[in-house]
Amino acid sequence: MNYQPKPASHFDPDTIVLTKGSFQTTQQRNFIQAICNVYPKAQVIERFDISHNRFELGSSDPLELHYKGKNTLLFGVHKSALRFSDEDGNTCPNYWHFSPYGFCPYDCQYCYLAGTPGVKYSPTVKIFVNIDEILDQIASAASKLSEPTAFYLGKLQDGLALDSLSGYSRTMIPFFAQQKLARLILLTKSANVNNLLDMNHQGHTILSWSLNPGEISDWFESNVPTPDERIGAMQRCADAGYPLRAVIMPIIPVEGWQNIYTCFLEKLLGSVPLDRITLGQICSYSGALQITERKLGKDNPISKMLEKGKSKDGRVRFPIKTRIEVYKYLIAKIRKLQPQLQIGLCMEEADTFKALDMENSIGCCNCVL
Repeated sequence: MNYQPKPASHFDPDTIVLTKGSFQTTQQRNFIQAICNVYPKAQVIERFDISHNRFELGSSDPLELHYKGKNTLLFGVHKSALRFSDEDGNTCPNYWHFSPYGFCPYDCQYCYLAGTPGVKYSPTVKIFVNIDEILDQIASAASKLSEPTAFYLGKLQDGLALDSLSGYSRTMIPFFAQQKLARLILLTKSANVNNLLDMNHQGHTILSWSLNPGEISDWFESNVPTPDERIGAMQRCADAGYPLRAVIMPIIPVEGWQNIYTCFLEKLLGSVPLDRITLGQICSYSGALQITERKLGKDNPISKMLEKGKSKDGRVRFPIKTRIEVYKYLIAKIRKLQPQLQIGLCMEEADTFKALDMENSIGCCNCVL
């Protein structure tokens, strides 16, 4: 891949780390050097004796680790980048997902990734240099498929935040375009879609954006493209013929939320042709919520609404009564605006679907076809 990296919006690392296996071939060295040239002031540390998840950031404080990690770009090799999810305790179907990147440079106050084990102990922003090997693994899995199947990029990272550095979309989208049954679903908050617009995607790449109203984004999302910038990126990708989805998550019912989300949905659905919209609320691990409270204080709007105790899948949520009220209202608005639009719920429990008379929508979510 002959790609000239460009600075990634909302990311300016002060440290770059090279770990085991990342600097072995001429292609890897040229790739990494070109990205290092984009950040000439960053300190470059060579740690070829350790794997990508063993770099120590020199702090025991979770919040300090969190921010040090977001200012550190690490190159490594991920040998098990393709995995099949094993969710239990909620209605989400299991699915293939893969990781050419790890974590994310954005700073959302509610970030669920901050509480996952891989990020908790290794919170650096990662680019894995073995993209060809990862795609080979996908091709091998795809060769055993009997029907079109999604391979999801966005479970453990933002799917596009680092693309202007890596140019990986220029490899992945043509790869999936040639696949008979494998399809790419990519979730992002990025507004930089320049690499995608001239690709011959054959409709095999589905692009999905994580969104919230501007009022919610201003409060709970830092160092992130604005919702308007994201909608603009969606419009450009719609013009390029990509199938589009939106994930409205986490919906946070602050005071006046009904009007806030109504105005937002009217704007979104009036601007972008969507194949599916997925709604979700807070469903985080306690470790992530501790980071949220360190950022916003314990008396923040999210923490004040959380249910005490954990759900069956180990996550913490708003009370089911609150969730049902919010979903009912927003689903009615969506159906009024676009009656035929597919609506999914993310990381929800069976009782929620039952209360909403949506049991036939279980499994209709963002991560699968």
